[in-house]
Amino acid sequence: MSDTKSLIIINPNSSEQVTAGIDAAVNPLRQFGIPLKCLTLAEGPPGIENQLQADLTIAPMIALAEAQTDAAGFVIACFGDPGLHALRDATELPVVGIQEAAVSTALTLGHQFGVISILPASIPRHLRSFGAMGVLDRLAGDRALGLGVAELASPDKSLAAMIATGQKLRDEDGANVLIMGCAGMAHYRTPLEQAAGLPVVEPCQAAASMALGQIALGISHKKEGQHHA
Repeated sequence: MSDTKSLIIINPNSSEQVTAGIDAAVNPLRQFGIPLKCLTLAEGPPGIENQLQADLTIAPMIALAEAQTDAAGFVIACFGDPGLHALRDATELPVVGIQEAAVSTALTLGHQFGVISILPASIPRHLRSFGAMGVLDRLAGDRALGLGVAELASPDKSLAAMIATGQKLRDEDGANVLIMGCAGMAHYRTPLEQAAGLPVVEPCQAAASMALGQIALGISHKKEGQHHA
């Protein structure tokens, strides 16, 4: 693998602050030697909070991905995994969505996972995805903070709410592993883990580590010349 090839992590919203948080969250993974490049989708909304916003990011996100000539693989850094399968159709390089990776990782850390979402409207989107993944019987609960993506940047508003929500998922729903249900939560993982006393999966970390493994091992969803019906 050439040193010039990078794992491209795309934030499909337009918030540079969220992208900076993602970049900081994945920084420990740079020790493995494959460069990580975090990009912001300028055409995206300030925060992706419903299905329409998610779907409208797909075409410009794929264009941004296809423009990256130094890519070794891609991570889609939005918990709805918008455009995940479309981008897999567009490239033979590894493509990992943070929601799919977070759930897959959580299943290795505990039997029942709980999700901390941003808004109540996010939960039906998550449940559709979890149903498609066949993991609803491992879901302890999905609880919303009632905060938008922009509000997550304020520790005074968000950290206490995340801790309270995580404790409810633990005590009332029976979760023994927590998933942070938004890329904008990235910098709160350590205090949340300490307060909840449970393993906490930060989705961007989970997806980047999975993608780096696939890159290093030469694993992808399809190979050159392979055709899907």
